[in-house]
Amino acid sequence: MELQEVRERDQKTAHWKKEIITWIRTIAVILILVGLVRGFLFTNYIVHGQSMMPTIHDGERIIVNKIGYEIGVPERFDLIIFHATEESDYIKRIIGVPGDHVMYKGDTLFVNGEPYEEDFLKHNRENYEHGLFTEDFSLESITGYEQVPEGYVFVLGDNRRNSLDSRHIGFVKVEDIVGKANLAYWPPKNFRFYSTTKH
Repeated sequence: MELQEVRERDQKTAHWKKEIITWIRTIAVILILVGLVRGFLFTNYIVHGQSMMPTIHDGERIIVNKIGYEIGVPERFDLIIFHATEESDYIKRIIGVPGDHVMYKGDTLFVNGEPYEEDFLKHNRENYEHGLFTEDFSLESITGYEQVPEGYVFVLGDNRRNSLDSRHIGFVKVEDIVGKANLAYWPPKNFRFYSTTKH
């Protein structure tokens, strides 16, 4: 084999080695970034139970934004994941934020004396035939507080007749909130984004 051929072969080998190393580095960076994004910015959950139906169904997989409340604050009607116990995380909807007085009367939500529409309950109300879908209560009657305390939120499930929420477990600490539900991605036919309903 001539010296020129050997040099060309060595150059090709060196070129391929550089290409492989470049690809390995690129893949490693991508995996690290995906790990960081998943670990610190977003995570996914499988929903268990029927407390949020029909907004969120049992067995659906959802993406949760973990960074949103690091730069913002929880808002009324956000769908949140929070640590309910050491073993369990719940998904519920924020109904009251710090300073709010919450009351239900005649199946209508009143916050600080002002009535609020809850469009996300329309399907449930239309299909419920046994009186009030959300029974009458006031914040004082179930928590002993006139307002939601600073550092806490008041949450309810959309399936009001089948939900373990602030009516039973009390206020949720803001520091126990994992994040805000952004979208459902599985099963694919149920893919959708969640938006906060504004009054």
